[in-house]
Amino acid sequence: MNSDTESIETVSVLTQATSNDGIVEPTTSMPARLVDSSYPHGRLPLHALLVMALMGFILITTETMPAGLLPQIAGGLNIAEGTAGQLVSAYALGTVVLTIPAIAFTRGMRRKPVFLVGILGFLIANTIAVFSPDIAATLTARFAAGAFSGLVWGMLAGYARRITAPELAGRALTIASIGTPLGLAIGTPFGSWLGTTFDWRWSFGVISVLTIVTAVLALTIVPDAPGQPAESRVPLVRVFAIPGVTVILVVIFAWMLAHNTLYTYIATYLRTANVPISVDVALMVFGVSALIGIAITGALIDRVPRPLILGSLFLFLTAGVVFVAGSHSPAAVLVAVVLWGVAFGGAAPQLQTAISAASGENADIANSMLGVAFNVAIFAAGVLGAVLVSTFDGMALPFLMIGLTAIAVSIAFTARRTAFPAR
Repeated sequence: MNSDTESIETVSVLTQATSNDGIVEPTTSMPARLVDSSYPHGRLPLHALLVMALMGFILITTETMPAGLLPQIAGGLNIAEGTAGQLVSAYALGTVVLTIPAIAFTRGMRRKPVFLVGILGFLIANTIAVFSPDIAATLTARFAAGAFSGLVWGMLAGYARRITAPELAGRALTIASIGTPLGLAIGTPFGSWLGTTFDWRWSFGVISVLTIVTAVLALTIVPDAPGQPAESRVPLVRVFAIPGVTVILVVIFAWMLAHNTLYTYIATYLRTANVPISVDVALMVFGVSALIGIAITGALIDRVPRPLILGSLFLFLTAGVVFVAGSHSPAAVLVAVVLWGVAFGGAAPQLQTAISAASGENADIANSMLGVAFNVAIFAAGVLGAVLVSTFDGMALPFLMIGLTAIAVSIAFTARRTAFPAR
């Protein structure tokens, strides 16, 4: 949609303003956000949101795929498997280091050009990894891919909300986020199979082809939207200090650390439990269950956001208890995997909705902080999980899951006013 033909309407909803003492507090004295009026109330820009979901699918698949191809990558680059594993770390490091600066620099720009730059930058970096002859160039490309991934992830939540009527913002985020569970359930296993059957470079090559398709779809289907108005921008430190934002980030870190520690070392847990369930089966059941969770989230998030996120956390906690109590029963372990998947499936849109509502017009910056919290949790999970399984065994993982989730539940339950309100 061209800017000269775009019709923009101001939507009067709650936003944020800075008081004289520097604290950001709610007000209705200025417009909260701009919405593309070509999508009337009661309708979703479904095709545009699905393009965003496709990009999310590509990003999460690219981030996690090397973990299933370490022997092939190590053999192809003539390096040790431990060195090959740094492809995951380099990607996450790029996201952690550059997401917030990139979002801060671009938050005033129109959304579609920034989205396209993020897609094309990711495409170039991933394609370099496809043809890279040595580990140094490959790690550099992965770092750059992670940085552009952080830019796209950081802006998607705000972009999806800006092109959607406010009463459907939560559902829009749910659709735009569906790529994450699909990537974990389908993309990563398929990439691992492709790289194992042919060559690891095929897996990365297919990702580049899909990225080209996504870029074309984004150019032709996704509408433009305005960036954040200058008068509503606040410094990064003040965004962090917005009531509710810090609380949500703590919940995110605790929840994602619990999830990623078990997800990364699920093979160790299954081996310790001595149940006849393969890792592939467990992850497939988890992925399908996550799709159920995101469907439930889409149906409820705009009506009952607080009960939904509390219910997801309680279900996640229950899964941890079943992992411990039923560790020697294949049926019980599968039930725990289902509960785990359903609880986690809607986590991303639930948390993005919460932090977007809390931060108002500064949602892009807040969501970039959310992405950093996710990736820091991934880093910490790898280290913490390694310490636990080497010091104890795989049964330590669900105990950690229970403890961290209990912390997240207690924080979310008490944060009734600013972080997780009823509406």
